[in-house]
Amino acid sequence: MGFRMAGHLSTKGHDVTVFNRTPSRAVDWSQKFKGRVSSTAKLACDGADVAICCVGDDPDVEDVVLGPEGMLVGLSSGAILVDHTTTSAGLAQSLCNKTLEQGVEFIDAPVSGGESGAKDGRLTIMCGGAEAAFIKCHPILNSYSVRCELLGPSGSGQMAKMVNQICIAGLVQGLSEGIAFGLANGLNMPAVIDVISKGAAQSWQMENRASTMIEGKYDFGFAVDWMRKDLRICLEQAKEVDVTLPVASLVDQFYSEVQALGGNRWDTSSLIERLRKH
Repeated sequence: MGFRMAGHLSTKGHDVTVFNRTPSRAVDWSQKFKGRVSSTAKLACDGADVAICCVGDDPDVEDVVLGPEGMLVGLSSGAILVDHTTTSAGLAQSLCNKTLEQGVEFIDAPVSGGESGAKDGRLTIMCGGAEAAFIKCHPILNSYSVRCELLGPSGSGQMAKMVNQICIAGLVQGLSEGIAFGLANGLNMPAVIDVISKGAAQSWQMENRASTMIEGKYDFGFAVDWMRKDLRICLEQAKEVDVTLPVASLVDQFYSEVQALGGNRWDTSSLIERLRKH
């Protein structure tokens, strides 16, 4: 994701310095795009007006941002730190407090759209933070997004991403059941999908994943491992505010079954695999 986003920034004329904890990936990026490679996150942020992070989970963000060679050490007062990682809202709020102590603004900005959205520069970005900081970095974030909105104070972006993942979980399960049912009954499912996608059943998942789900192909971006991480965050947050998420809880269990089938790195549409008759 970060590889693609940094590429869009470079091609649109921004002065870009990249860092990756796997150095070869940063070198690979520099061979495809104009920009510099730094050996540490701290050095990558030296002199930056806006620093952007996209890693895996809460501990990864804490390491890259707060570590002794982390981003916050390299940023100067007045800079803006944007985190595209999907994390807990609590971490976003904590980072906001810590960055402000150094005079750095923080925007939590998880994304939706997957690898294809990053590649095409058509991500949806859900932001939380101060309005003034958001206005400053908005033109930069627009370099790889089709929609980028400030949804409230720090943590609001992460909360919105949780809503996004909760909604997706139910949609993918419903689509999986529909396709599995149709195939078991001998229907021409590509034809069925073509018809129903023009009606009330239409969704992004149907438009972009139904055909490959029918074919049993699951190599299209956002992995099951990452979806389970996101659903874990959703379920933990729901517990904090005493909200029940029965469908999300059930789908999380179903994804654990997909993992047991060896589908850790399959994309999320592989949920159908546990229903498929081989």
